[in-house]
Amino acid sequence: MARIFIDGEAGTTGLGIRDRLADQPGLELVSIDPAQRKNAAVKRELMSTVDVVILCLPDEAAKETVALADTLPGGGPRILDASTAHRVAGGWTYGFPELAPGQGAAIAAARRVANPGCYATGAIALLRPLVDAGLLSPETPLSINAISGYSGGGKTMIEAYEAGCAPAFELYALSLEHKHIPEIQAYSRLSRRVLFVPSVGNFRQGMIVSIPLHLGDLPGRPSAVDLERVLRAHYAGSDIVSVLPAEASAKLEPEALNDTNLLDIRIVSNASCNHAVLLARLDNLGKGASGAAVQNLSLMLGA
Repeated sequence: MARIFIDGEAGTTGLGIRDRLADQPGLELVSIDPAQRKNAAVKRELMSTVDVVILCLPDEAAKETVALADTLPGGGPRILDASTAHRVAGGWTYGFPELAPGQGAAIAAARRVANPGCYATGAIALLRPLVDAGLLSPETPLSINAISGYSGGGKTMIEAYEAGCAPAFELYALSLEHKHIPEIQAYSRLSRRVLFVPSVGNFRQGMIVSIPLHLGDLPGRPSAVDLERVLRAHYAGSDIVSVLPAEASAKLEPEALNDTNLLDIRIVSNASCNHAVLLARLDNLGKGASGAAVQNLSLMLGA
């Protein structure tokens, strides 16, 4: 019986993880008294009794909890961090099992795993196989556009949308300093900084990440068929990531994968213009957060 402590279980991601784990055999979910959640001594004692801690906390609180765990004998329990705090930190394994061959095994063996960001999951799923195959140069100038449901925006945004006080659609992070950029750079193996513009729509969950490409500017001038062939080969055998044909309607809506841990990929193209757009669709609360955490936890527990 593996004992699991979700630190921050009352938040959106924590609740999603708890719901997904509630009926899984072989797991015991333990909780901290809400009145003691900021009591370091109480938290340290609880962590000494569990096998895995899942962090669903703001970045600084996540770092504090990791530092507290490090004071326990043997480095304390294994940790799966759903915050941004450790995604590009040394000593942490990136929790995207489909990233590359062997990544799932690396997660299974790791003591410290960083759950990916939702936008980053879609972007890296599209870019990393193409970079590894040499069809996309690490120096290629890239623009990434994405839309998410409001549930990924935190308590204030959720309350505004659910109260009917938010706009139907808005761009945000227009400082061009979104917190997912470092992990997109690192795990897509890009040396040139991406230009990332996220947006939010008036729907609770669901996400599409889109990356336009000028095919004539890519190494070897590949066709859209060449790109699709590489992506299909990379995800062959995956029961989570699928490479699918473009929609006949020439449209794509973001909510189709809600309440799943699935991610689907498409390439749309216009041969006469030599243009293509890479598309990734996922549930920002599923493969983009709680679902990914449960997938990583299963690997860490050898399930």
